[in-house]
Amino acid sequence: MGKEIAPGITGEVRIKVDQKETAVVYESGSVRVLATPALIRFMEKAALSSVAPYLDEGLTTVGTSIDVKHLAATPVGMDVVITSRLAEVTGKRLLFEMEARDQVDLIGTGTHERFIVKTDNFVSRAEGKLKK
Repeated sequence: MGKEIAPGITGEVRIKVDQKETAVVYESGSVRVLATPALIRFMEKAALSSVAPYLDEGLTTVGTSIDVKHLAATPVGMDVVITSRLAEVTGKRLLFEMEARDQVDLIGTGTHERFIVKTDNFVSRAEGKLKK
């Protein structure tokens, strides 16, 4: 790998909650607030984007586990900042600590595990399922 992937690497995603990220649209609830699946999506994006510049060509990371607590509701129109911090590196395994805040509250916390994989091999194995 090029630059060393080491604990302490951080990532950030900033969004303004709009209708397409609501629980109603995700079918995960009946209220127009930031959906938990949308929050998870942005948490994964923060982690993925934080380490992408450190990966050699042909490598990527894939999410394998996430443990999230969605602590407070965020209405449409409010800004949210999602941050990731790489907490552990064990071989190809990466463990991130996640946090999300809107303009008023801490709205989510959690951990997220990703693994470094060879993109071509990973895609080939996945597409191989179509031939079975």
